[in-house]
Amino acid sequence: MADTPLGQIYSDVAKTRIDESGSETDVEPKHARAHPIAKYEGMHRYDPKFEWEPTEEKRIVRKIDKRICTWVCLMFFALQLDRGNISQALSDNMLPDLGMTTNDYNYGQTIFYLCFLSAELPSQLISKKLGPDNWIPVQMVSWSLVASMQAFLKGKSSFFATRALLGLIEGGFIPDNILYLSYFYTGSELPVRLSFFWVSYQSTNIVSAFLAYGILRLRGHNGMEGWRWLFALEGMLTGIIGIISWFYLPPSPTQTASKFRGKDGWFNEHEEKIMVNRILRDDPSKGDMHNRQALGPKMLWECAKDYHMWPIYLIGLMWLIPNTPTTAYLTLNLKALGFNTFETNLLTIPAYTIFIIQLLFWTWISEKINQRFLIGLCSQIWCLPLLIALEILPGNISPWIRWTLSTLLVGSPYVHAILVAITSRNAGTVRTRTTASALYNMCVQASNIISSNVYRNDDKPLYRRGNKFLIGICAFNFALFIGAKLYYVTINARREKIWGAMNKEEKETYLQTTTDKGNKRLEFRFAS
Repeated sequence: MADTPLGQIYSDVAKTRIDESGSETDVEPKHARAHPIAKYEGMHRYDPKFEWEPTEEKRIVRKIDKRICTWVCLMFFALQLDRGNISQALSDNMLPDLGMTTNDYNYGQTIFYLCFLSAELPSQLISKKLGPDNWIPVQMVSWSLVASMQAFLKGKSSFFATRALLGLIEGGFIPDNILYLSYFYTGSELPVRLSFFWVSYQSTNIVSAFLAYGILRLRGHNGMEGWRWLFALEGMLTGIIGIISWFYLPPSPTQTASKFRGKDGWFNEHEEKIMVNRILRDDPSKGDMHNRQALGPKMLWECAKDYHMWPIYLIGLMWLIPNTPTTAYLTLNLKALGFNTFETNLLTIPAYTIFIIQLLFWTWISEKINQRFLIGLCSQIWCLPLLIALEILPGNISPWIRWTLSTLLVGSPYVHAILVAITSRNAGTVRTRTTASALYNMCVQASNIISSNVYRNDDKPLYRRGNKFLIGICAFNFALFIGAKLYYVTINARREKIWGAMNKEEKETYLQTTTDKGNKRLEFRFAS
């Protein structure tokens, strides 16, 4: 029962009542009484008595995948293209060209992640007010301009400035898209779609490696280095995707009609009714706000002090640290091992391919066996022996052995989609879900700040000191994942004991009169 949708619990509880004769009689389901607010964008399609066939719903979900999820993945592709091409630029001697050191690069990345982190919540507030369908394209076009301007970098000052601007503009893009996807998908459908989200993220690294293989050969044309061409051309591509997104993205399932999308929209009335009612029956709280309703400071504070979410935030801060430095330094390390610019970019592709396979496999497994934190623990079990090997192997081993270890580290089990989905589920309501997603992602960006400063200039090329630190963090994460699992299981068991001792009348009375909200409600069960 740990991951039962709130709407299903309501329906199960309120479906029948014992009458005076002792027999069960039907009563109105809870979702029929929990009406959405009047301004909810799907209110005109809301019908608590509406029924449909499972085959109809599956067909509509496939249609949503094609129309919405595919385009969101393309937008994420654009984000990673501009955020990740710094790695290919490093392989083309960007640091020596700008008179910079490894430490300067670390400082630039720290500035980027600090700005990215600080923009998360403000971006969520803007997105909730304007709608993610409006705000996301504005973000994309804005950062594409800055990304293209990196072609004119002169030294570390301009490098630091563009890193800061990119962080400020790109911050919030990921939770904004998660919020947008939640308008179309149920809680059980979201993890798989988020896995597609991050597949596109790593697919970008594969595609960009091939792009870099060609673009970097432009070094010398018009007196420009290859990495300058890389920033200019890929930034322009992102801008084009952003402009198209402005016209393409619909505000909600019932608002797809437009000049660009067609006067009749993508869905007919019957399909819209299925989309709205299936979402609200899965999570009635999604009808508590409309898609242009802002969040206030009080709501932000309520979410921030929700201690039930703190274990997830702490995991977000720590779990990526063990393999992030290797990922960030992959091209630099390959160059140091003696591979040339073009070999370096091509040798990154196996790591990203393994990453994609692991992402899809572990996300599928987590839903199949209904386990999240124990699956998350697998990422640390994978990393620990590889980090130990990097630490103890002698410096004169074959470059191919180091490449293999680095490739396996970069391709370690990526459970980010699982953790983002569990953040959304455990937050409990639309109000808290929006902020919780931002807070979790802020913790992830904070972990990138830590990771960016693990490998230092005086510790290269083997980074023995840095690897010892990563081994310690990895060991700590074992306790963190197991502790989070036990914490939520214990809370669920305590609530289940109280809930199970109540009769149906007591349960109905609680559901109708309680002032508890979201994940504080007695019938709420945390995913674990």
